[in-house]
Amino acid sequence: MIPTPFEYVAPTTLDEALAALAEHGDEAKVIAGGQSLLPVLRMRLNAPEVVVDLGGIPALRGIRDDGDAIVIGAMTTHHDVHHDPLVHEHAALLAKAEEHLADAQVRHRGTFGGALAHADPAGDLGAPVLALGAEFVVAGPSGSRTVAGSDFFVGLFETAIAEGELLVEVRVPKHTGWGAHYEKFVRVAHQWPIVAVAVAVRTEGGTIAEARVGLTNMGSTPLRAHSVEEALAGRPVTEDAVREAAALAAEGTNPPSDLNGQADYRRHLAGVLTRRAVLAAAGA
Repeated sequence: MIPTPFEYVAPTTLDEALAALAEHGDEAKVIAGGQSLLPVLRMRLNAPEVVVDLGGIPALRGIRDDGDAIVIGAMTTHHDVHHDPLVHEHAALLAKAEEHLADAQVRHRGTFGGALAHADPAGDLGAPVLALGAEFVVAGPSGSRTVAGSDFFVGLFETAIAEGELLVEVRVPKHTGWGAHYEKFVRVAHQWPIVAVAVAVRTEGGTIAEARVGLTNMGSTPLRAHSVEEALAGRPVTEDAVREAAALAAEGTNPPSDLNGQADYRRHLAGVLTRRAVLAAAGA
């Protein structure tokens, strides 16, 4: 299908983009890489009067070192995040997740911030970003503000980004030297995950000192598996110890039931995938 007619606005600065949103209000829709919005427009599930294209704003692209964190611009492509040396050194979990995100064509066009702002609970980036304790910098008419990762994902396809605001960058605390793994279960290559688990661990002499575990598609938002993290801390990197902790992965979750699997099936998968991901991240 062909989208309904709309006005196209291509700002070159953040201020111009915010001004366009302020002028057109809820009649405007923002497009980043377009990998989520364009199919929606073509199916006429949304018919905005104005589309504001962020692709011409250089300030929203790039990755930089900022002391105890790396900062990823919202318009940075998945391909660039996946291949960036700072990400591999200080946030390896993101590189692991980006490797599994869709296919090469989507990774070259889709953007890091666009995927997060879309807030699909089956998206591959929400869980790793949560696991790493990232913060989201949002700009609006009144200036910029920082939103904690735990507060950013509000509901199904809903974030803390208010009307007239834009996601500018994501600050990811450095996890230098941590082991990382993203375990994704699909039936068909490049599919949205039925369930996926993002894990980062810091080990000391065969013992897990700290663990961060995120869950994909186990609720209406990405989730942290806090029970697993607590159960892993101080435990040896052994099959039995990890299996015992991983059995808690589905605790407090509310996974969907659909054509890909029922809720109970997803709860089972969460435990299995968590065990695999933790062992892989710990190098066992």
